[in-house]
Amino acid sequence: MTKSDPYAFASIAAEQIIKGMGVVSLPIDPKAIARGRGIEVVAKPMQSEGVSGMLVRFGNDFAIAYATHLQNEGFENFSVGHELGHYFLPGHADAVITGDTGSHLSRAGFSSGNKYEAEADRFAASFLMPRHLFYPAIQQAGSGLAAIENLAALCKTSLHATAIRYTQCTRDPVAIIISRGGTIDHCFMSATLKNIDGIDWLKKREGVPRNTATYAFNQVVDNVLHGVRVEATSNFQDWFGGRRSIEISEDVVGLGRYGKTLTVLYDINVPEPEDEEDEEALIESWTPRFKH
Repeated sequence: MTKSDPYAFASIAAEQIIKGMGVVSLPIDPKAIARGRGIEVVAKPMQSEGVSGMLVRFGNDFAIAYATHLQNEGFENFSVGHELGHYFLPGHADAVITGDTGSHLSRAGFSSGNKYEAEADRFAASFLMPRHLFYPAIQQAGSGLAAIENLAALCKTSLHATAIRYTQCTRDPVAIIISRGGTIDHCFMSATLKNIDGIDWLKKREGVPRNTATYAFNQVVDNVLHGVRVEATSNFQDWFGGRRSIEISEDVVGLGRYGKTLTVLYDINVPEPEDEEDEEALIESWTPRFKH
């Protein structure tokens, strides 16, 4: 665990488990792994808002139930991976389940402020997409939304979870935004993008910038429900402020029954600092001076 990433230990724990099992290729089947540990895994039509799964304890035995109402295999795999996080991570089972017999409802999806839910989300992402297998896959995946779709198909994970994991692992300046209507749910940025100076980080509950393809896309509800996809461009400055007016690529797709929109910002070619200094010097030299 580090100050910059308080959930790093959950990722490391998940990846160590996968390596210890000798898994050498994607996809990873969390249901089969759970059953191999003697954990019963069952599908349930959970309709409660936000509920993704359940961890049940009977003495020393465990069972996992996962929601099926979204009809999304990737979401189901992530939900099972999330419950395995509660099972494997030290102290989780005792923290989320009171007594030797009981159950815990989880709300996976990178939106919970609860410490244990956030840790289980990170565990699930790293369990299904461990870096030692995910890095090579990124090199072959392409760019933008197409890359995330290719990786999701390979890993049998949801677009949402795959997009977030992509930003955690890629070396390119990339951001993904999850939004609903005119409001940002959350934003994840790659390390390379975070290191660009003079930008504002998008925060939860901020408004979607109006002069963007995402804002226009979200005005039509059916775009989200029907999984419509748009490839467009926007301005780096509109999204992140600062002084740089740079055209970037903006891919947008509706996430269907999930009710949200995924935006991928990429092709972010920020000039090197010395190039920016040269450009500023050139502008300065061509700026006329008038005597008063």
